[in-house]
Amino acid sequence: MFDVPLKQRQPGVDWPIIVAVLGLMVIGALFIASATLARDEAANVSWFRQEHFKQVLWYGVGVMLAAGACVLDYRRLARWAMVAYWLNVVLLVLVLVPHVGTTHGWGARRWIDFGPFQFQPSEFAKLAFILMLANYLSRPPSELQQVGLFLKSVGMAILPFLLILKEPDLGSALVFLPVGLVMMFVAGVPARRIWQFLGALGLIAALLVADVLFAPPNWPKPKVEPYQRRRLMVYFGVDFVPPQATEAERQRALKEYRDASHNVEQALISVGSGGLTGKGWRQGTQNALGYLPRAVAHNDFIFSVIAEESGFVGSVIVLTLYSVILFSGIRIAGQARDRLGRLLAVGVVTLLFSHVFINIGMNIRLMPVTGIPLPLLSYGGTSVLCSLVAIGLLQNVYLYRRS
Repeated sequence: MFDVPLKQRQPGVDWPIIVAVLGLMVIGALFIASATLARDEAANVSWFRQEHFKQVLWYGVGVMLAAGACVLDYRRLARWAMVAYWLNVVLLVLVLVPHVGTTHGWGARRWIDFGPFQFQPSEFAKLAFILMLANYLSRPPSELQQVGLFLKSVGMAILPFLLILKEPDLGSALVFLPVGLVMMFVAGVPARRIWQFLGALGLIAALLVADVLFAPPNWPKPKVEPYQRRRLMVYFGVDFVPPQATEAERQRALKEYRDASHNVEQALISVGSGGLTGKGWRQGTQNALGYLPRAVAHNDFIFSVIAEESGFVGSVIVLTLYSVILFSGIRIAGQARDRLGRLLAVGVVTLLFSHVFINIGMNIRLMPVTGIPLPLLSYGGTSVLCSLVAIGLLQNVYLYRRS
């Protein structure tokens, strides 16, 4: 259905994606400015140190990297897939080493400090994994039926998954599973193996959640961070008050629940209070008055800021721009000249869609709260670079579709 006559004149780049990306970058810069300029200390910070200015700089660097990703044929890039994958695995190990990896307020060790900026290896590990798996699965259909190939493909996803989970960064770790499984399905790996693996994963996840939330106090529990357990309890509506608690214990448990549920409740209020057209840029009271925590308003909860200040209309515009990228990516995958290009495009689309679904889902309480950025909108240099390089790979597949 995507076949195009070779003699038909076609544009060099996919313009719908370019327009959608530019629109998201403009929205991102505007609402990061709105989220951060509301702080009391913002007036004392130089303009070139403001987060929205830094974000624009990252956009500029990312666009150059995306252009570079378009220049070289993706088949040549795939030759370096194994080097890129194992280099990122080494970086994921290094980030766990004290005095190499750096931590932030809640103790997660996710960054390597390079002085002027901090690098988050987990973001580029996702792209390296897509490149590696696409190259590995680009083989004759008969080989894709082998059990060993399926197990090796799963192993490629599990290794970075476990390393990122150790940081801990559950949101980024979870992305590897849908990306890997969708790429295997599109490549032609037997569907029954994928469904069996999904069933086993679902059973393990259900048992782990039940053990963490409902097991007796003296029952051995899997090791999870306290804040992760509280987030799960809030998401599943588990009562924080223990049975036969004293009044003091009850008040302490209620305070823990209010603290744990504060972010998601305020995000829901922000989304709901925007109405049809919103309160106006920089007029959002949830953000301006600090009810939506300012430490996360410009990154994890940027969608709530957009929804409050631009309303339903602004939210639909954001979702429409993401949909343009999603459906254009699917079309590019259908037009790809070979299996490698098709798998690269599918991997990139699945990666971006997973980020969008999880981030917006946690803003409206469809998903548990996890620290995963909204592509091109959330503040963060490594996330922006990763997203734009991913878009560059999509354009690469499109540019070389007729070669």
